[in-house]
Amino acid sequence: MTYLFLMETIWHPPLAFEERAQAVLPGELELQALWFGGAFGRDFRSTDGRSVRIVQFGEWNRSAGPDFFQAAVELDGVVKTGALELDPDAAAWEAHGHAANPAFRDVVLHVLFQADARKTFTRTCEHRDVPQVVISENQLADALNRPPREVAIAHPGRCVYPLKNLSAGALAGLLDEAARFRAAAKARRWLRTADAHGRDAALFQSTAETLGYGGNAWALRLLAQRLPLAVLKADPAAAEAILFGAAGFLAPDLHEQAPPDTRDYLRGLWDTWWKHRSHFEVTPERAIPWKLHGQRPANHPHRRIGALAAVLAVWPQYRRLALARPFKVKPLLDFLQALEHPFWSRRHTLTSAQTAQRLALFGRNQGLELVANQLAPLAIHEDAMTFKDFHKLRHSAPNEKVRRCAIRLFGSLALAQPWLRRVAHHQAMLQIYHDFCLEDFSDCHQCPFPEQLTQWK
Repeated sequence: MTYLFLMETIWHPPLAFEERAQAVLPGELELQALWFGGAFGRDFRSTDGRSVRIVQFGEWNRSAGPDFFQAAVELDGVVKTGALELDPDAAAWEAHGHAANPAFRDVVLHVLFQADARKTFTRTCEHRDVPQVVISENQLADALNRPPREVAIAHPGRCVYPLKNLSAGALAGLLDEAARFRAAAKARRWLRTADAHGRDAALFQSTAETLGYGGNAWALRLLAQRLPLAVLKADPAAAEAILFGAAGFLAPDLHEQAPPDTRDYLRGLWDTWWKHRSHFEVTPERAIPWKLHGQRPANHPHRRIGALAAVLAVWPQYRRLALARPFKVKPLLDFLQALEHPFWSRRHTLTSAQTAQRLALFGRNQGLELVANQLAPLAIHEDAMTFKDFHKLRHSAPNEKVRRCAIRLFGSLALAQPWLRRVAHHQAMLQIYHDFCLEDFSDCHQCPFPEQLTQWK
């Protein structure tokens, strides 16, 4: 019996008074980031029945106008180049004035995220018909991989008893299946981005996402998408300033607010950014929505961008280890832990005072998150790492979400302790929590997981 079968084995009816979250589209920036990252694939069917293939996803627009420029779209075998526009629904084209706006004259594809019962058309100011593609609810759900709830309260669930009565071997088998299932899904996601932009770009984006650590994960991925790796590598001396400037964190008077020993560094960033500003600065409506509050100092986005700049500075060595075949975890973790930066090895933000102790730019736990969520799933999929080797990886510090999962499944952190030592088991618990706890609105009462466990052998 596989983990997937366990998920589908028992159907349970919705509660009579169940409160389900309404399906709400993410914000436009997040939809654009998903699209550009290849999360929806590259092959579609237009609303008028034509085959559509995205040959090139184009470049992010940083100001007013269509969302992406320089895209190439193949329509029934004929390649057209131009701009792409993404909208929640077809009505937004007229509502936002795109039909009369010359800036949208060269749009070759209009991507929608909600179907309209009526037949609608997208026309430019020259009355040219623009093909439409509608992303289905299933495609959106698969790309978002987002359950209806964000958090399930950390208290013991009904599954505690049946899990307790499983033999150690049966429980280990269940967790292994869940971890394999999760790894396969993560590998598919990575490969979609690689198919859209190449393996280097996929590695750059996934590394940025890992550095974002929860609160700023997709924001840092968005930054990595807007700054193509090839552009940053072409001018290594300017890369760090471009990263901070495109993120929206530089200002001409920033050095005046900072401690004296940081002013030379900040002045250098601004002077470099000033020369490149016109190419990479975004308008306020397209600004990245950073989460600056409620973060541990080590997770501040300033510091995470500094770490990304440090990785970029040693990109050839990093890429060689991250995509090595066969894939070896220890050399990569050692390499990341040894990363140094003259400023960010002792600073939390652009304007903070120097710390007494060295700060790891990419610590072991974060390196393990990169391995678990990005690199190991890919390596397992490509037979560059066995699941057995992945299973051997130890994790000393479960994060808050894993601890919440452990309490739901095992009753307490103490009872869960034997299953908190391995990276694979962390991934397994997160998958079960995602598929059951976050899909359930009955506070465990109607969750099918406890009953399904009786069929696990």
